[in-house]
Amino acid sequence: MSETRPPLPPFTIETATQKVRGAEDGWNSRNPARVALAYTEDSAWRNRAEFVHGRPAIEAFLTRKWNRELDYRLIKELWAFTGDRIAVRFAYEWHDDSGQWFRSYGNENWHFAPNGLMQRRFACINDLPIAAADRKYHWPLGTRPADHPGLSDLDL
Repeated sequence: MSETRPPLPPFTIETATQKVRGAEDGWNSRNPARVALAYTEDSAWRNRAEFVHGRPAIEAFLTRKWNRELDYRLIKELWAFTGDRIAVRFAYEWHDDSGQWFRSYGNENWHFAPNGLMQRRFACINDLPIAAADRKYHWPLGTRPADHPGLSDLDL
């Protein structure tokens, strides 16, 4: 395990929060190769009903995802943590190629290796069609600005 991705477990409230925001920022980059580096080489996921194993599969999954989920913007929030595990809730907004907007809500459970890379990711996600006028995420594509409200602030 020569790779490390601080903060490392065991997590505190501060380091768990930092890990969650780092994951949010990575996913908002919509860069599959960059995001895949946050996971162990043999990382295993369950995302909805899809099972993904290893970095190459993670990168391929994310490429498909962001080719389908256009103008993707994500907010994650720490739900709970202990030792080497973190639970988050999240919501993201996106539209399909027909212009229909969605807000996707979900929860993730993460298990980390001692080097801070994620070994396991279990995600449950539901999609809600929304009108463009009901969108709540209006920052430019990329990292959510520090002053943008989080999920709790937005009543999500």
